[in-house]
Amino acid sequence: MALSSKLASVLRLWTLALALSALLVAAGQHWSAALVPRAWLIGVLLFSPSLGLALWIAAQWRLPPHGAPVGEGGESGD
Repeated sequence: MALSSKLASVLRLWTLALALSALLVAAGQHWSAALVPRAWLIGVLLFSPSLGLALWIAAQWRLPPHGAPVGEGGESGD
């Protein structure tokens, strides 16, 4: 039963992505003017997801309290 719900979820997501792709292709065919590439905009589009993820990780990162023993509370060293 769990496999069926996972498969349905993946198929819904895949269908949504395919529909979005088709809409973007249709919009691109009806665009009236060619887009001029701008270096700053390309840089923002390329680096903003990575920078956002790095900032989110840095905000969630917690160090152990000062004076806490190192190596405890994690994996065993067997």
